[in-house]
Amino acid sequence: MGASDPEVAPWARGGAAGMAGAGAGAGARGGAAAGVEARARDPPPAHRAHPRHPRPAAQPSARRMDGGSGGLGSGDNAPTTEALFVALGAGVTALSHPLLYVKLLIQVGHEPMPPTLGTNVLGRKVLYLPSFFTYAKYIVQVDGKIGLFRGLSPRLMSNALSTVTRGSMKKVFPPDEIEQVSNKDDMKTSLRKVVKETSYEMVMQCVSRMLAHPLHGKLGVLSSIGKIFKEEGLLGFFVGLIPHLLGDVVFLWGCNLLAHFINAYLVDDSVSDTPGGLGNDQNPGSQFSQALAIRSYTKFVMGIAVSMLTYPFLLVGDLMAVNNCGLQAGLPPYSPVFKSWIHCWKYLSVQGQLFRGSSLLFRRVSSGSCFALE
Repeated sequence: MGASDPEVAPWARGGAAGMAGAGAGAGARGGAAAGVEARARDPPPAHRAHPRHPRPAAQPSARRMDGGSGGLGSGDNAPTTEALFVALGAGVTALSHPLLYVKLLIQVGHEPMPPTLGTNVLGRKVLYLPSFFTYAKYIVQVDGKIGLFRGLSPRLMSNALSTVTRGSMKKVFPPDEIEQVSNKDDMKTSLRKVVKETSYEMVMQCVSRMLAHPLHGKLGVLSSIGKIFKEEGLLGFFVGLIPHLLGDVVFLWGCNLLAHFINAYLVDDSVSDTPGGLGNDQNPGSQFSQALAIRSYTKFVMGIAVSMLTYPFLLVGDLMAVNNCGLQAGLPPYSPVFKSWIHCWKYLSVQGQLFRGSSLLFRRVSSGSCFALE
């Protein structure tokens, strides 16, 4: 993408941060990945039937309630509900954009401010790079408040396309009706169900990722499409796709399987909050099982842990999107020209920077950093 594109921040053109404006487009993949994490981390409904008091048979299933549209509405109201989901997603995307924009600039090594001397918890003096708030304040000073929202439009389009794609796939290929797991014995025998659910979610995520990826790449505005096609061909729209797909797949399987085994083998159904144990059939509402509460948040906690482990996939995918694309941030001396995403991964690993940008508050200067500070 050329420096003349309107999405490129004027303070970032032509410098080591020449990626800044275009980077917002690539940073959209961070938003999409975050969306994937949020979906996988969402705790299951807390109103599942108690082991001793199963759910009434007359209660409609989730599939019947949403008309098989995967939660995007039912019957004639499906288009309206889907539009509502897109609108809500756009609002969340807009609010989170400054955070992901700054995060992307840090990922590609753009450090416009020098580090400051501080002390760690052991009292030793160390160099700290600017936190998110300091970085955001700097952007506002040199580019105005609008500078925090450079590259927002491709992110909005990408997330909307992803939401519509997933909703459409659920309508065409509705998931099988899933019965609620009610006790520990059922959890132990439900591995097949977990595998089936995760496989279905994986296919949807991979398809939506591939369709929306061109908007996550080096695009700042749609006028860049011709430039990318001319210089890099059709494959130029999918640079960095493979590590993002691998990250999504590892995250989904890791989160769901870990949550399943913890719920099946480590959560004790006999634990309750009331002295009377699990209660009795004559007074089913007199107790609340701690096991149900624990299970409802297991996937949420596992999502946080697994997302930290899969962060390098996101970082490598974003770096590949700007590597050797004509912007100085993706060229020597600011960055080597990587032959493949595996080459990029190995290089970051040697430099000890596979988790660069994962923290936006306490950022110590890495001794192996090769990115010059401006």
